[in-house]
Amino acid sequence: MPKRIGILTGGGDVPGLNSVIKGVVYRATEQGYDVTGIRRGWEGLTHVDLADPGSRARYIQTLTRENTRTIDRTGGTYLHSSRTNPVKMKSLPPLLKGREFPSKEVEKDGKKSIAYDVTSQVKQNLKDLNVDYLVAIGGDDTLSYAAHLNSSGVPVVAIPKTMDNDVRNTEYCIGFSTAITRAMDAITRQRSTVGSHERIGIFRVFGRDAGYTALYTAYVTSIRCGIPEHRFDLKKMIELLAADKRNNPSNYSLVILSEGAEWEGYEVVHYGAEDAYGHRKKMNVGEAFSDKVKEATGEETIVSDLTYDLRSGEADFMDKMVATAFAAMAFDSIVAGKTGLMTSIVKGCYEMSPIPDPKLGPRKVDVPNMYNTERYRPIYDKKLGLPIFLTKA
Repeated sequence: MPKRIGILTGGGDVPGLNSVIKGVVYRATEQGYDVTGIRRGWEGLTHVDLADPGSRARYIQTLTRENTRTIDRTGGTYLHSSRTNPVKMKSLPPLLKGREFPSKEVEKDGKKSIAYDVTSQVKQNLKDLNVDYLVAIGGDDTLSYAAHLNSSGVPVVAIPKTMDNDVRNTEYCIGFSTAITRAMDAITRQRSTVGSHERIGIFRVFGRDAGYTALYTAYVTSIRCGIPEHRFDLKKMIELLAADKRNNPSNYSLVILSEGAEWEGYEVVHYGAEDAYGHRKKMNVGEAFSDKVKEATGEETIVSDLTYDLRSGEADFMDKMVATAFAAMAFDSIVAGKTGLMTSIVKGCYEMSPIPDPKLGPRKVDVPNMYNTERYRPIYDKKLGLPIFLTKA
């Protein structure tokens, strides 16, 4: 009987996911493996009713060379995604109502709730689907459960993706290059508008805990930036931007802020309900910073939110290449019987690394070596001997 590989994508979409899916399918089917797509991330293994044809069609799809032939030509994920956490289910899916699962009381902001761990159901569904190996593609949150599932006996190989580039044990995550390319293009285009109106342009990008997207965009556009790893001095940042504007023949200046960036005396404001991993949405720090700039200088600003735009559309060359390579590596690891590992780039080379320990949290910018805390710019010198992505796993 042919071996069967399951594959899923979780968390936010990024360009390059479909190249991974296609790559795994093509390599696997060449070698006589079957591939089952789990749709909508971990939800596909917590909510599916395999006895119900409608539910099965919603969450399970056989993947072949024919139905994946062209998917790498578009962005997003062919398998869809969700932010489902099987170890912290706030409520049981209808199919599981009335059944006993491990649970614990969780308290957040003075409110108590129950969180259910339905890992036993996830494992049973994988068994019923005859899935021998699982390829999980995602960021910190998705891979935290992949690590848990692997430790509970399911052979898992992980593939890192996130435009934040903050997964541990790798220097690169799928989606990062396209995000920087899109941010660079957007800022280059908007220079004409900001310059025409002689304003201070403020750009906001994703980066809840790590500032790689803002920092690398600043690197290639030669502008200042604020990142979560370092609280900047508000007065100093505004003075620098005002000076940049005065010294610019076109009389404008630009700055890019991670969504998690803060200055001394300011903390990011959250709103809305928590997602499955305990995250809430953040108010636009760009708007808050804009108010401070106007108050201090009287200058007009333009605030541009680049967040979702940077992870939409087709992948660039780098993300397609890395995604295709990661797909092949994941399959080769399965064939070699090596699971509990993650595809990665270490010291600029492709490697298989351990799936990160979720207790360690996301990988952060190395501030002393990467971020100039006096000028609020990337550090441009001392790059000799560094890997191509200027950072170490």
